[in-house]
Formats: sequence, C-alpha cells, structure tokens
Amino acid sequence: MARDQIDMTPLQSRDELVAWIEAGVKPESEFRIGTEHEKTPFTLEGHQPVPYEGAKGIGALLEGMKLLLGWEPIMERGNIIGLYDVTGGGAISLEPGGQFELSGAPVESVHQTQSELMAHLAQVREIATPLGIGFLGLGMTPSWSREQIPVMPKGRYKIMRNYMPKVGKYGLDMMFRTCTVQTNLDFSSEADMVKKLRVSLALQPIATALFANSPFTEGKPNGFLSFRSEIWRDTDNARSGMIPFAFEDGMGYERYVDYALDVPMYFVKRGDEYIDVAGSSFRDFFAGKNAAFPGERPTLSDWANHLSTIFPEVRLKRYLEMRGADGVPWGRLPALPAFWVGLLYDNDSLDAAWDIVRHWTAPERQALRDDVPRFGFKARIKDRYLFEIAKECLILSHAGLRRRGRIDHLGRDESRFLEPLERIIEAGRSPAEEMLEKFNGPWKGSVEPVYQEYAF
Repeated sequence: MARDQIDMTPLQSRDELVAWIEAGVKPESEFRIGTEHEKTPFTLEGHQPVPYEGAKGIGALLEGMKLLLGWEPIMERGNIIGLYDVTGGGAISLEPGGQFELSGAPVESVHQTQSELMAHLAQVREIATPLGIGFLGLGMTPSWSREQIPVMPKGRYKIMRNYMPKVGKYGLDMMFRTCTVQTNLDFSSEADMVKKLRVSLALQPIATALFANSPFTEGKPNGFLSFRSEIWRDTDNARSGMIPFAFEDGMGYERYVDYALDVPMYFVKRGDEYIDVAGSSFRDFFAGKNAAFPGERPTLSDWANHLSTIFPEVRLKRYLEMRGADGVPWGRLPALPAFWVGLLYDNDSLDAAWDIVRHWTAPERQALRDDVPRFGFKARIKDRYLFEIAKECLILSHAGLRRRGRIDHLGRDESRFLEPLERIIEAGRSPAEEMLEKFNGPWKGSVEPVYQEYAF
C-alpha cells in the first residue's frame, strides 16, 4: 500500500505482531486480487527523465490527477507525493526515481483488474499528454544513468538512499531505475498461507522468466534478460531473497514475525518526520533499546511500516505479495494476476503446483533463482529446463481460471488474460529475448524505439 499506516498504540507483546498479520485471514468467498504496477515517466520530447518540480513535472501530473479523480492527496512537507481513493481503496504513489505506481483496489476478478487498468491509463494519459509526459513499460530504464534520474521528495527515500550503498551494490539501481508488476492475494488460514507462500516462492522464477523485460542498461544490452531480477540479488540480502525457512517444519506467522524482527529497520515515522534508524533491528526497538527512542516501544504503525520495507521474492503482510516480475507494457499487465490467481486460488491447481516443487531443496531453489535473470527459460532445476516447468504451470493456471468460472459480459472466463503468456511459451522466448532480437535487427543497435513500441 502506498500510505504509511497510522496506529500509534504501543506494542506490548510479540503476540500482537502475529495477530496483526493473522488479521488478514479471509474466507474464500472474500478473496480479492490486488495488482500494483510501476511505469517510468519520460519526456515525449527527447526521452529524458521527468523532474518532480515545474509546470511539466511529476508534481504537476499528480495535481492534475487529483483534480480529475477527486482522490485524497497524500502530502509530505507541502509536496503532493501520492493520491488515495477513499471509496475504492486504490492509490497512486511515487517510487524514488519518479516511477509512477498504481496500487489497484482489491477486486474480485481479473476482468475487474483489466477495467481498473484501462480506466487508470486513460486518466493518466488525459493529464500526462498535455504535459509532454509518456510512460514506459519495461523492468528497468533502458537508457539513463543513475545520476540523470531526479529524486522524489519523500523522506523515507532519503534514508534508504544513504543506507543502500552500505549493504549491496545495486540498491540505488533498484530504487531509481526499476519497475515491477506485483499481485497481492489472500489466504484463508495459517496453513493456507504457508502452502501458497511455498508454492509461489518456489515458482517465482517462472514469473521472472515469463515477464523478463529489462535487457538494457544505459543504451546497451547488459547481458541479462531480467536485470531487474539480478539487481535484487545484490540490493540488501538481509531483507530479500527466497526465505528458505518458509519450507521448514513449523513455518507459520510466528516464524515470519521472528524473521521480520531481525531484519534491519530503515526509519521510524513520527508525525511528518522520518527518523533514520537504518541498520538497527526491530527486535531491539521492541525491547525499548533503540538509540533514537530510548525506553520507547514501537507502535502497530511502526510494525506495518517495517513489514513494508522487507523485500523477499514473496512478501507476507496481511496478504501475500508476488514480487518476481518485471514491469511490462499494459497489454501484458493483467497476465500476472491471472497467472497467480489460476495457480493459487484454485485448490486442484495449488495441489498440482505443490507436487511440482515439493521435492526441490533450498539450494536448488536458490540456484534456479540465481540463474533465471541471465538464462530465463534456459535455467534448470533437477535436470529440467525452466521452460518445461513454465509450460506446465501455465496449463495449471489456465485450468484453475476455467474452474473459477468468473465470466465477463461476453461470457469469457479469466483464462483469456493468459494469452500473452501462452504466446511467449509458443515462441519459446521471453519478452527480453524478443527485444534483443529487435535491437540487433530492425532497431539497428539503438534502444530509442522502445519509447514508441513499449510505451503505455
């Protein structure tokens, strides 16, 4: 979610931390789908990054969207940094380099995800086009250096910017140059959460390969199909990765809470102030031992905010968040929620998916995750190419969506949203490979054509 949570009740026991996550449990009839996507703004003239300030900046874009939508502005120190739909629950927020994010409302079907997306893009275009702003659907900015990218006026990003270089070599690239599409899904019990977490963690590399869409850095091929995914391998390993403990006996909310307690914090928010506590543990804060707040205990807001600064391949909050995919052009965005809904919201498909991954070991899962950014479908696990497993998962997802039977006004079920992924499997290559072929062929060694062909 785009907004930092506000609940200033001081925490007394670890049980409250567990209860906060457990409050996400819903009956299957109330399962929802949340989709978040980021896109990189660029100037239509010259294809440059868009600054926050000025008559044609990102601030002006947000002001225009506020007037058009009537959404509540999210303000920080007099700057508009996002918008919130009080009635529907959707939000628009800014990533550190100006990446424009729609956090979709929780909806019941992928048809609704598609409708929400089309409405959002029409609204954004209405405001952005007169400002001379376009948006790019790639996993990473293809032509700009880090230094060229403007910084958005958000306090938490300043703290992260100072801390990132201390813990990995790619943290600043992650912040300023990457875009993702994520989907958030519900669970009906602790056991259901664990099963979905395990299946989606093990299979996250499949989403990475299907959506691999970041082969260029500063105008040249970078040697990867998903450089965005590679960036996460050396951003901050204390808070990212494949969380192997999730597959161990005794996994549940408490085990995740214990993990989160030891993940280093970034900040504590008090009023409008972000206080830098980067590197200290929540566990110490919980014991009243944070140097910035001697004797003070964290609040539920602090806990919710802290959980939002943990970045494993699948993140647990009050729902599960699939984090393995690159940002893609608009036509392919609904394919991500469709893929995971078909696998995880249908019990037969979920069981079959668990059968695929249950015998993989932690080192095998890790090796697959490490290989997929470079090799895509050609990565292997237990003598099988990822391509074959992706094909199987797509069939399972398709069957799951058909059994779900959510029909649109033309009588079509949600499986139609898998079509872009089925085309990728038929062609036998990821989007990034297709892009590299264009770069070496019709694009004549230039990435400039992406600003037409991969724009929203």
